[in-house]
Amino acid sequence: MKIKTAEFVISNSEVARCPNSSLPEYAFIGRSNVGKSSLINMITSRKSLAKTSGRPGKTQLINHFLINGDWHLVDLPGYGYARVSKSIKKTFQKFITAYFEQREQMICAFVLIDSRHEPQPIDMEFMQYLGEHGIPFCIIFTKADKLKPNALDRNVENYKAKMLETWTEMPEYFVTSSENGLGQEEVLNYIDNINSQFQRN
Repeated sequence: MKIKTAEFVISNSEVARCPNSSLPEYAFIGRSNVGKSSLINMITSRKSLAKTSGRPGKTQLINHFLINGDWHLVDLPGYGYARVSKSIKKTFQKFITAYFEQREQMICAFVLIDSRHEPQPIDMEFMQYLGEHGIPFCIIFTKADKLKPNALDRNVENYKAKMLETWTEMPEYFVTSSENGLGQEEVLNYIDNINSQFQRN
């Protein structure tokens, strides 16, 4: 898939105010500071579609972007550490869960994982939540360029082993780097294949 157009649509904190559209949506979410905004910009071949920041927790709303006129990319607030108040964190959690549980257009969630770190409880808990609610998701390992190939392979294998302690099979996963574009084609082809099935149905 080639990204021809990528347009901002709306930001809000209420699922009811999300676009009134039947287009398929793909949500990107991860722990704060996982490199989500940089990844979205890399995936869409845009330098500043999603706002990047050195301060974790910058994304604080549900952000919809219309891609190629036929699907929505949804940028969700990060979970975990963020320099915001406890009350705002509760608000994040409330509208994130509302989005996943109520938004029928959401076809797949991409859960971003920092490839440099061991499996984190907060990530495992979030994916467990998705599984328990029957929400389809894939894993995107970010910042692959920060590791040597052997270390990257080892970390991914460790993650797979950890997942298989509680899951019967490993979800689809992608290894990416926002610095060199690694994984862009694979992620876009995955979305393109689902969109083709969606249109046929």
